[in-house]
Amino acid sequence: MAGGDRVFEVTDQSFVDEIESSTGLAVVDFWAAWCGPCRMVAPIVADLAEEYAEKGLKVGKLDVDTNQGTASRFGIRSIPTILFFKDGKHVDTVIGAVSKPFLQAKIDEHI
Repeated sequence: MAGGDRVFEVTDQSFVDEIESSTGLAVVDFWAAWCGPCRMVAPIVADLAEEYAEKGLKVGKLDVDTNQGTASRFGIRSIPTILFFKDGKHVDTVIGAVSKPFLQAKIDEHI
């Protein structure tokens, strides 16, 4: 199974059910189709979704252009922004295109 198969789309309508009502660690990649750095981070996020699937990591992507309510609610001003949720509570934020080892360390810190 490709890593991208483990990443699911999150919308304004599904955010509470998919992320804030979930248990364990969930990561949400706030992105947009026109964003170059977002395209750089996407394969890293997909790889991590696959690598951490057995540990229960949930990985979602939220398009800020079509889901402005959630982006505004969390104060997303720059993309890519990756938010970390533990048992439905926002616990960490990473802004910008970062390396895979950096994201791995963040996941390991919270999982």
